[in-house]
Amino acid sequence: MIAALTGQTAKLKLQSEQTTQKMLVRINNTSTMSIGISYSPRLTRYQPNSLAFLSSSSSSSSSSSSSSFSSIIAVRSQSTSSPLRCSPHHLLSLSGSDMDTSARPSLFPLHRCKTLHLVRHAQGIHNVEGDKNYKAYMSPEYFDAHINPPGWQQVDNLCKHVHECGLAKRIDLVIASPLLRTLQTAVGVFGGEGYTVRTDIVPLMVANTGNSGRAAISSLNCPPIVVVELCREHLGVHPCDKRRNISDYQFLFPAIDFSLIESDEDTWWKADIRETKEEVAARGLKFLNWLWTRKEKEIAIVTHSGFLFHTLNAFGNDCHPLVKKEICKHFTNCELRSMVIVDRSMMGLDPPTTNYPGKIPPGLDLRSDVVDEKTEERSI
Repeated sequence: MIAALTGQTAKLKLQSEQTTQKMLVRINNTSTMSIGISYSPRLTRYQPNSLAFLSSSSSSSSSSSSSSFSSIIAVRSQSTSSPLRCSPHHLLSLSGSDMDTSARPSLFPLHRCKTLHLVRHAQGIHNVEGDKNYKAYMSPEYFDAHINPPGWQQVDNLCKHVHECGLAKRIDLVIASPLLRTLQTAVGVFGGEGYTVRTDIVPLMVANTGNSGRAAISSLNCPPIVVVELCREHLGVHPCDKRRNISDYQFLFPAIDFSLIESDEDTWWKADIRETKEEVAARGLKFLNWLWTRKEKEIAIVTHSGFLFHTLNAFGNDCHPLVKKEICKHFTNCELRSMVIVDRSMMGLDPPTTNYPGKIPPGLDLRSDVVDEKTEERSI
């Protein structure tokens, strides 16, 4: 009987070795990975001793890296009829270089995160004329372009949406670019509900601003609106992206905070120098870093298509291609897209507000993993 068992064990070992060799041959012939996995016939799951994806060239394609984990599943299903079980233990055994990062979830402390509700301004007169002939963007006629009637309809529809979905009550702060079309969009979407004639309530926007024919907009029960120069549109050459003096805006938008703008006149826009795409992106990253100086956690940002596209294009390279597309695709007029940014480098100083230290009152709290460690030590 002992001889029979020994022979059966040898046979199983030989079958296991042959299966492993077939896996290596199949993978090496069809991909740029080398995989070493041991499998025991007594178990119903893999026992990965080591897992390494080794590229055969200095620059591997994103498609090969993103399919690496699915390749393991395909090989496993072909080599045995037993089901593949990917437990958290096995997934965690894969190092960052072993597994495509887009296949793994991300986890961050809540107080290291901010929610951003990004909004492109509503349709302006320059958008319509520029669509007919792009040279209209170079025309002084569209200096600091205002919203047109269809644009105000877009504003009304977005305002209705943010109230119906409950977003209007959650926003702590609204940030707007210092141009007429973004200021009109910001107050129209996030402003107070209806105008009041109370003398102690300063209006967000006076009546007929930008020849809009719109009534004044109240600041009653709305989040603070702050103007920040860093989130302006692509600078230079296009008169539609040149701003007015801040003193002019302060008359039109009395309740908006312009205190962060350093110069009354527009010193950023140049008639003969166009900001490069790289400079726009760098300015956008500087703006996002600046957000960590604010205590607010849920912020609406009303800005521009070019600024958003070049800023967001720096993100999402470690995500699935569809997620990257969700982040970076161009905004339509009055589109709202909500995202989360994470403070990875301790730029923000806000302490957690929902964490609880526990152990009140104090007591013994032996951890389960300590028991496991002690058990393993005794078995050695």
